[in-house]
Parts: sequence; C-alpha cells; structure tokens
Amino acid sequence: MRDRWTGSDHSSRSYAVGVIDDDASILRALRRLLGAAGFDVTTFASGEELVASQNLDLIDCLVVDIQMAGLSGFELHERLAETGRSLPIVFITAHDDAATRERAQQVPKSQYLRKPFDEGVLIQAINTVLSKA
Repeated sequence: MRDRWTGSDHSSRSYAVGVIDDDASILRALRRLLGAAGFDVTTFASGEELVASQNLDLIDCLVVDIQMAGLSGFELHERLAETGRSLPIVFITAHDDAATRERAQQVPKSQYLRKPFDEGVLIQAINTVLSKA
C-alpha cells in the first residue's frame, strides 16, 4: 500500500521508529502521524528511557528532540555510538540556531528539522535517513 504523504511503498516492510521527546503532546502526535504513515512507533519520554529499553535493538530509526531534560538529543546519539549502535536519526528542535544545525549536520545518517514542521517533511526525512542506513 502506498502511503499518502510520500508515495512510498511500505507494504514489504514496516520500519520501527523510536520517538524521543520530553513533551507528552509531541509524543502522542508523532505516534499517531507515524503510525498512520505505516511505521511501527515506540515513544520514549527521555533519552535515558530509550537507553534502558529492552526494545532498542528492534528500532530502525530515531526521531529525537535535541533540547530535553537529562540527556540531550546529541548526548543520546553519542551514548548510543559509544555502545556501537549507529541508528539513522532525525533531530528535531524548537531552538534552532546555526551551531545546532551545524552539529546535527556532522552526524552521519541524520536529518535536522525545526519545530513546527510539516507532516510530509518529517516522513520524507525519516525515509531519507532510512535509505542511508
């Protein structure tokens, strides 16, 4: 079945996306959006919750808020890299600045989006990082 946002065919494999954000309303919205687009979605309220998860090895891609209490999105990426996990990642932030954009661009297999973003732009960013994996 082709999805309505990207025209991609997700029928052969459903990708698992982990969404990490400390804003519960963002988690709910992204769970609904990404689920409707054909992704299997697991949400986490913090980077620490993701790191402690037993399901981490089942996740194909991450959507991570950069500015969070506890581990920031960048710190979470570094922690995962230290353990040998190099997942494709879409960084999202409401605090856009040149230094943050530049740092995000240095991460392989990543995309960077400023909140608020269009639904289709997020779906495309996820598909882009998954195609680089």
